[in-house]
Amino acid sequence: MSEDSAQIQKPVSPIKNKKKKSRKKLFWIIGLLLIVLIVAAVIISGKKEPLIEVQTEKIQKRNITQVVTATGKIQSETEVNISAEISGEIISLPFKEGDFVKKNDLLVKIKQEAYTPQIQQQKAAIEVAESNLKTNEVTLKKFELELDRIKELFSKGLASQSELDIAQNNYDQTLAIINSNIAQINQQKTGMSQIKYDLSKTTIYSPIDGTVTQLNNETGEKVLGTISNQGSNIMTISDLTKMECQVEVGETDVTFVKIGDSAKIQIDAFPDKDFIGHVYEIANTATTTGMGTQDEVVNFIVKIRIINDKFELRPGMSCTVDIMVKTKENVLSVPIQSVTTREDFDMKSMNSDEENENLKTQSGEKASKKQKPKEIVFFVDNGIAKKEEVKTGISDDSYIEILEGVQEGQEVIKGSFKAINKELEDGSKVKVDNEIKKKKKNDGEED
Repeated sequence: MSEDSAQIQKPVSPIKNKKKKSRKKLFWIIGLLLIVLIVAAVIISGKKEPLIEVQTEKIQKRNITQVVTATGKIQSETEVNISAEISGEIISLPFKEGDFVKKNDLLVKIKQEAYTPQIQQQKAAIEVAESNLKTNEVTLKKFELELDRIKELFSKGLASQSELDIAQNNYDQTLAIINSNIAQINQQKTGMSQIKYDLSKTTIYSPIDGTVTQLNNETGEKVLGTISNQGSNIMTISDLTKMECQVEVGETDVTFVKIGDSAKIQIDAFPDKDFIGHVYEIANTATTTGMGTQDEVVNFIVKIRIINDKFELRPGMSCTVDIMVKTKENVLSVPIQSVTTREDFDMKSMNSDEENENLKTQSGEKASKKQKPKEIVFFVDNGIAKKEEVKTGISDDSYIEILEGVQEGQEVIKGSFKAINKELEDGSKVKVDNEIKKKKKNDGEED
């Protein structure tokens, strides 16, 4: 037998086999333990409450001005529409749109020839009436003398009663005719005055100093008078030295606006210039659009007098007005987005038997009562969000006054919108990262 064969046939020691099996078993146990630990760690980490990332700001005192914003148009304070009182053809328009006119300048002249025949006819009627009057006055004198003579004869018994009655009747009839002649003359003269008045309306003079801001007719066109209908608006004269904003303020905001409130005005035609003004008139009657529909809107016209109107403002320019209705100084305030509303449901304080009895006897009444939404803010205290009910006051575009519920220096959560309105609850764990908005702001400036 060879030496190699002897080595192959050498028996394995039982002690070595036992050691191998023990090591293998130990490896399996260690592996199972690691798997169990990993699974447990995954489960624990899955149950761990996630951190909500928020931004905060310290509460401090500041001045707040409540603003009512409205849009509208620039108009002149004094604006006169020039209309014809009589119908006719325009034969003269001395001024064109944009021209400056002075008070009593001739603006419009309407053809007068149509009134010449009327004047002649009225003159002739007056002359006829006056001639008849003179004739009847002579006749009256004759009947008066006759009446005096008959009266004297009657007193002496030389004239009968019938003769006296005839003389008196002739006198009375002639006197009545004379009175009718006088009335007719007065009527004809009144007609003449009316014609002359209409004739005077063929020339229209400017009632104010101003600028022709609108011209609707040309020479040769015919216009309708205002005597029998609405009439034609020939032109508009505006005093451009005093301008105003006419804006529409909603019914919920108009109650805050008062006469004398200051206003900041932005006019689209002058984007780099801020104008100032003050409220001098508030409409008592609303203007309604979309009445009876889902889109019905009720507004009130508010007029703001522009103070620094050195620019060439024109009627019809679009404007946006911020009316400063109320100002408070040195008041506690928070970012306006920090205030949100939450609804709470409070169970009635009763045991189950009383509740069941109540539900049986009062059908339709709910066991839980929904309270009105409360205004709240969230603070950060050692990484935990704390909810606090607050009472708010006035606000501007960025901040809102807090009357109750906060203290100066507290760290209030101001973002994100999703966190404040949906995610945060009392006791939520948060992570404060105020660098986000700074980074976004810097990125925006670089862009």
